[in-house]
Amino acid sequence: MEQFTVKRFYKRASAEETDLGFQVMLDGRPIKTQGGQLQVVQGRGLAERLAEEWEGQGEEIDPSHFAFRDMVDYAIDIIPAAREETVGKLLRYVETDTLCYRADPDEPLWKRQMEVWEPLLCEIEQREGVQLERVSGVIHRAQSAEALARLRARLSGMDAFTLAALEQMASLAASLCIGLAALEEDADGASLWDAANLEEDWQVEQWGSDEEAAKRRAKRKEDFLKAMEFARLARG
Repeated sequence: MEQFTVKRFYKRASAEETDLGFQVMLDGRPIKTQGGQLQVVQGRGLAERLAEEWEGQGEEIDPSHFAFRDMVDYAIDIIPAAREETVGKLLRYVETDTLCYRADPDEPLWKRQMEVWEPLLCEIEQREGVQLERVSGVIHRAQSAEALARLRARLSGMDAFTLAALEQMASLAASLCIGLAALEEDADGASLWDAANLEEDWQVEQWGSDEEAAKRRAKRKEDFLKAMEFARLARG
């Protein structure tokens, strides 16, 4: 299939404060989202990060280098009209949450899961005021209606930018719990990513690594950490 490229059509990208908030200017003109709305953010740091993406483009525009722009546009164009659907999607992650599904207690992997996952899950439960079901094996066990209701209320109170970041992190980690932990001010992104990939790392220890799988893992980690940074910057 023929690939279409777009030549760089501006000389300078900058982050400017306006009456609406902060906007990226290309040669003094404000940009719009991919959906056609004005792209306005409330934090200077996020606006500067967006401007860096534009400023860092070469002679041809590479869409893959617009991670922050894409998350902002998703928050502005998509989430306001699909807030309930977004919350529902996020709640489905906790129903099959990585941290809750473990090996059988007689397997060596279970011990490592307990060492890494249990303290993390307990912290999340205490912070969110919920009790989550742990499962050994692959048989599904539903989370309680009370836990789901509390988490729904928590998610429903989030702004669109936080939801955009959380949706990306939960998807990459296959865990709403990991995503919620990543929103904390003192969160260690690398440690959380390692926790989310504990089983994959265990398999690598047993059977060796695969170069292509390692590359995919590195790209997913990069995306996870960018979503964490996005959430932090969006808070201003």
